[in-house]
Amino acid sequence: MKKNNLLMYLLLVVALLIVALPLAGCAGSGSTADTTAAETTAGAKNEITIESNSFKPDSLTIKAGDTVTWINKDGYSHTVASKNGEFDSGNMAGGAKFSFTFDKEGTYDYICSIHTFMTGKIVVTK
Repeated sequence: MKKNNLLMYLLLVVALLIVALPLAGCAGSGSTADTTAAETTAGAKNEITIESNSFKPDSLTIKAGDTVTWINKDGYSHTVASKNGEFDSGNMAGGAKFSFTFDKEGTYDYICSIHTFMTGKIVVTK
């Protein structure tokens, strides 16, 4: 009987690991004060890092004609996809970069299509 209990216990542990490990990269919700950057005005590089399942900063104001570069600093894939279909990075492995030039004024909301709780915004002015 003890052998059956041990076998059942091991099967349970293996099953939990199979479920838990793929979700480990999605641990953050992106909604805490530590992972949500305040709206900022673009610096010289206009770079947004993808780190700890969040875009940093999550809001960026730039001028028309400026280019924004997203850099994935997580060890797993993310995407950068505008909600209006204007741009889409496709899957970005850890360390990958994606750049897009914003030629028109407006507000561009975007998400990670893998982790849809990750959101950001680019505001383009004259």
